[in-house]
Amino acid sequence: MTIYLSGAISGGRADVALYRRIVDALEDDGFHVLAGSVAAEHVSDAGDPLDPGVIFERDMRWIEEADVLLAEVSMPSTGVGYEIAAARYLHDIPVICLYRRAHTKRCTAMVAGDRNITLIEYEDEPAMLARLRESLRDIGRSTARLP
Repeated sequence: MTIYLSGAISGGRADVALYRRIVDALEDDGFHVLAGSVAAEHVSDAGDPLDPGVIFERDMRWIEEADVLLAEVSMPSTGVGYEIAAARYLHDIPVICLYRRAHTKRCTAMVAGDRNITLIEYEDEPAMLARLRESLRDIGRSTARLP
């Protein structure tokens, strides 16, 4: 199963180490994770030095190739919202959103209110990873593409 990981870049890089741990855990489980700049620790909130058009084309192609989009939405990001909508409405692929309740006042209603998005609220990483793995297994059973 191929997973596209979406997370904040220009909205702030405070979670880059978390993104990297999520990628490592999923790859250890046998998943193929497309993360690009989001999990690259050398990329600052100034973003990837590539041309924005190149980034857009690459990321849209990766979303199209993915079996599921996984977004960490605790840190607000316009780009993450755009990617969620592209996955849901252009490519009809499952979306899982991770959200730390204590990180912001509330999860945006556009994510929390979408009954077709799996929302995983969490406080600690091990519990989040366990719930994420369970959600991915459920998606894999429904699509029969689990590794």
